[in-house]
Order: sequence, then structure tokens, then C-alpha cells
Amino acid sequence: MFDYGNIAKEQREGALRIPSGCAVSGIIDRSGKRFSGADIVKSISVMHERSNGLGGGFAAYGIYPDYKEYYAFHIFYDNAEVKTKCEAFLDGYYDIANLSKIPTRKIPQITNEPLIWRYFVTPSVNKLKEMQIDEREFVARSVFQINTGIEGAYVFSCGKNMGVFKAVGYPEDVGNFYRLEEYEGYAFTAHGRYPTNTPGWWGGAHPFALLDYSVVHNGEISSYDTNRRTIEMYGYKCSLQTDTEVITYIIDYLHRKKGLSFHEIAATIAAPFWQTIERMGDEDKKTAEYLRNKFSSLLITGPFSLIIGHSGGLVALNDRLKLRSMVVAEKGSLAYIASEEAAIRRICPDCEKVRAPRGGEAVVFSLSK
Repeated sequence: MFDYGNIAKEQREGALRIPSGCAVSGIIDRSGKRFSGADIVKSISVMHERSNGLGGGFAAYGIYPDYKEYYAFHIFYDNAEVKTKCEAFLDGYYDIANLSKIPTRKIPQITNEPLIWRYFVTPSVNKLKEMQIDEREFVARSVFQINTGIEGAYVFSCGKNMGVFKAVGYPEDVGNFYRLEEYEGYAFTAHGRYPTNTPGWWGGAHPFALLDYSVVHNGEISSYDTNRRTIEMYGYKCSLQTDTEVITYIIDYLHRKKGLSFHEIAATIAAPFWQTIERMGDEDKKTAEYLRNKFSSLLITGPFSLIIGHSGGLVALNDRLKLRSMVVAEKGSLAYIASEEAAIRRICPDCEKVRAPRGGEAVVFSLSK
């Protein structure tokens, strides 16, 4: 669908494999205090060798306080004609409070960039009445309409008071390109991509996002086909040429639509083995059995470590066998997550409570207010 960068067409992980490649990092101030995006760029840059320049990106929360009641759409366009078509669609479904190019700086490491625009919007009251759905479902459906129905347009971020910034390139270069040090937020996540059997392209870089949910992921999903077929039965459209996309939609489905907590989501997508469940106490066993049976086709198999971002905090999670590295740490109200401890020490040399979570254990860092 898209053609962003010649390197994206030519290189895949199978041609030059780093089995544990990809890097993830996250920072949150649980007090809600906002801080510069410079630190997350420093953190992910420590893990440069885990990337190969085919994708890097960031999710940032709390960065649009002046428009916090609006959905912030970040959109890639192939050309001006596609932009005009997409804006006509937006004008029919939303009230647009503000629109502009997303500020970037020209650097030699980032090339073949699409048009990159930002819109602060609220759903049309008349359209909401006509469709008789809540506004979050309205936004999700309209994003799928754009991404599958308007060729050359891709909404890569659509949450309130948050935004995703991603590109083909090393993550530190992507952060420089988007001038991330000029943003302030209460939480940031980052990803350095080493594509797993999928092309490196602007839309395929991490994070993947829907509404305020974002996912950065290191690993490979062997259950992708089963997970994709299941989630598409519930109205989701997987069109972005990567296995990580489906994880984002599973998170949205289980949290927003089914009301599961993040600990319950972990027990679903990284479910304990049956022999482990058998050794649990009665209440825990009952819950684990229910989740495994109720959502069996949403079990994610294969090696992974991921960070889930949402408006209320960050969640760290490994696969149940812990086949990918992940470290968490704290210092006062600040909490850190990264593929390597060095990425945390780079920005917090005296961090505390440093540990590697167990396989399948969700570490949930929530805002205190």
C-alpha cells in the first residue's frame, strides 16, 4: 500500500538476523509531572546495536495539555491529493479544532518521508447520533475506514493528549527528526526496530496505537494468524504488514470492550501453562481457567517483551517463558522499563528496585491521580 524508502523493500530480518533484536524502553512519572522527551531518546540510544535502521519510534503521553479534550490524529500521506481526500473525510465526521504539519527537522539519516500532519478533532454530534455508538468506538471505526479505504493515507496515532512519532531509521535519529526534546509529557515509550519477517516502512515502525493504547514490542508472534483471524471477527482491520499490530487491537478489545484489568490481560495473552494453573489456589485457579477458556484464541505464543502505554500508565510484560529480556526499576515517583539495564542507568544512574520480571508477570505502573 505504501512505498516509503527503498531500504524498506529490500531488507528483512531473514537476510541479516539478530535473534534478540529490537529494543524497548519506557519512562513514567507516576505523579503526573511532565518532563522532556530528551530522556527517552537517550535511553533508547544506548541499545543502538539492537536496531538496523529499518524502524524507530516513540509514544508520548500528556504532551497536548491545551487540546487534552480532543483526539490528536497523526497522519502519514503519500501526496497532497491523498491529503485533500482524507481531510474531506475528516470534515464529514469530525469538528476540527486545529490542524498543522507535525514539526520536524531535516537530518540526513531520515529520508523519503511522507507528508506528516496533525489534527485535533472531536466527533461530529450528528454523526454520533446517527451511528448510535460511543465516541471511542466512533474514532476507532473511522480510523479503520481511513487506513483501509483511503490508499496512501495512514492514521498512526489517534488518542487524547498523546501522540506517536515514528519513521524508518534508528530511534535516536527518529527522536531528533521529530524534535522530541521539545515535547513534555508524563510518560514515554520507545522502540528500536529490527523487523521480524516483515518489511521496514514508515507505517510498520513501532509504536502501534489505537485510541490511547500503544504497544512497543521485541519478539515474534508465532500465533499471528490465529490472533488476527480472531480479532478481525470483532471488527478490527489488520492491514499494516506486521504481527505487532494485532497485539494493539487485542489490548484495546480486552481492556476497552471487555473491561479486563491489565493483570487479567496478561493472564490472557501470556497465560500460565495448565500445569501451573493446577497448582494455584481456588480463586486464582478459577480466574485463570476462565480466561484461558474464554479467550483461548487470543493467547500470544512466541518470544516477546512489550510495553503497553495508555492514558493511565505503562505496563511491562514478557512472554510466559521469558524468551526476551526486560528490566524494570524505580526512583521516587519515576518508573523505568527497558530491554537492558544499561538503558535505564543511562538516565537514572542511582535507580532502585531493579529487577527482571518473571515470564508472564505484568508489571503495572499507574498514575497516582
